[in-house]
Amino acid sequence: MTGCGTAATARRALDGSEMLWISIFTHGALLFGAMRVSNEVAMSARIFSPAKTAMQSGKAKTGYWVLEFDPEMRKKIDPLMGYTTSGDMRSQIRLTFETREEAVAYAEKQGLAYRVEEPKETKRRQISYAENFRYDRRTPWTH
Repeated sequence: MTGCGTAATARRALDGSEMLWISIFTHGALLFGAMRVSNEVAMSARIFSPAKTAMQSGKAKTGYWVLEFDPEMRKKIDPLMGYTTSGDMRSQIRLTFETREEAVAYAEKQGLAYRVEEPKETKRRQISYAENFRYDRRTPWTH
């Protein structure tokens, strides 16, 4: 009769997480496996109101609030194709809310550590087309 046995060793992987290497000997076959041991860390997120893009002249599609999760691990470059990859699935999640209060309430309900980034006021300088032709300009206007 063949024996059965299990051996497990834990080692630290290159990205700092721990891998659990398991070898199982059962009925004459030796099986190997690896399992990532997760050290659950409190998720943190940032809540912000995105600024309008440079391609927008008006204020349409602005004024909403976004909750994004902070990255948990660094992005890596795929050695074969050169793509940027990441095992962080939370970086793909982007939740939108009508108001800041709704986003904060969601984060508190889910038990997320969050930080709120207030939007910066835009400084718009009023200038008219006639300013181009003023006689006392600092730099003369030429064609």
